[in-house]
Amino acid sequence: MGKIKVLTGNYSAAEAAALCHPDLIAAYPITPQSSVVEYLAGLVHDGVIDANLVQVESEHSAMSVVQGAAAGGGRVFTATSAQGLALMYEPYFRMSTLRFPMVMALATREMTSPETVWSGQQDAMSVREAGWIQMFCDSNQEIVDMIIQSYMLAEHPEVLLPVNVCYDGFYSSHLTEGVDLPLQEEVDRFLPPPSFHHAVLDPDHPFALDPLTPGPILMKYRKSHLDAMEKALEVIDEVDKKFGDTFGRYYGGAVSQYRTEDADVVIVTIGGMTGTGMDAVDQAREEGIKAGLLKLRFTRPFPAEKIRDALKDKKAFAVIDRSVSFGWSQGPMHMEVKAALADADSRYCHFSAIGGLGGADISIEMMMETIRNLDAHKNEPGERETQWYMVD
Repeated sequence: MGKIKVLTGNYSAAEAAALCHPDLIAAYPITPQSSVVEYLAGLVHDGVIDANLVQVESEHSAMSVVQGAAAGGGRVFTATSAQGLALMYEPYFRMSTLRFPMVMALATREMTSPETVWSGQQDAMSVREAGWIQMFCDSNQEIVDMIIQSYMLAEHPEVLLPVNVCYDGFYSSHLTEGVDLPLQEEVDRFLPPPSFHHAVLDPDHPFALDPLTPGPILMKYRKSHLDAMEKALEVIDEVDKKFGDTFGRYYGGAVSQYRTEDADVVIVTIGGMTGTGMDAVDQAREEGIKAGLLKLRFTRPFPAEKIRDALKDKKAFAVIDRSVSFGWSQGPMHMEVKAALADADSRYCHFSAIGGLGGADISIEMMMETIRNLDAHKNEPGERETQWYMVD
């Protein structure tokens, strides 16, 4: 048992990052992430943590600064949202393809335009092909625990990739919950100091870090990157078990399940909507519908095999996305779950459900409508029309 605190999601991310002894933090505020770096700036100013804080002029600079520090062998941290993530995309892509481990909190937000600062997952989904590990939290406790776990995952010698710890803007970033914050000595025993040496800048041993790379070598880079992503699926499970054995909280690895053992119909959730989904499953059970829930905790690497196992022998499923896949008129995770099932998806009744864009609510009744729809058509295999959670 650590120290119980009542924290917002942003403060949870900041407290957890501080426990991991970052050497350098890049700070640039953007709604709804701002209070993450503001809180950390206060901890540095007050001498609570011994870290270099660089107040940069933009998100592009933020990622460039942490990239340089990581190239020097340091443990680094920053946070962003939406348009800030878009602005840092160039060094963001470079961070992963140079195989520099780091952790960045992403308080997810809808992308402009029409102009909005409200919750959505379009920002995270739009960069899922940039080579980062990407995971989604549904509670402030999970934010704390996954920031800590993610450093161990990122710095694993067979992974060496940066990690986004994503959580819903405003719904998680600004709402408070009780959090069991681990003690510093507990985290120190769990998380060793960084020791990656694959590309550390050293004045005594100069080398060209990122020279113009010919095609054959670039092919090897990309292949090794994808191999590391696949290895990460194993390491995620290993880190989850080690964390659970140490702190008593297990999360199930890349996916987690709720009441799926005997379920006929399953809703698939991402992030903060999961708690509402569990309530909807409980209500459906009271109505006699054998419903269950599958939570996608990691979207990169995509846990295709775990999804296939979880949906095996089920009759119907719907993936509830808080973002859209432009050009497909569906949610992006519905497309990826279908891809994971390949031709087997023709055995199921399934459809995409989209809601919560721009901060709109996803209610229990909306999820109940999805569950009832699945139950009504569970014996009719095939893909049905996308369901939109529209609010009048």
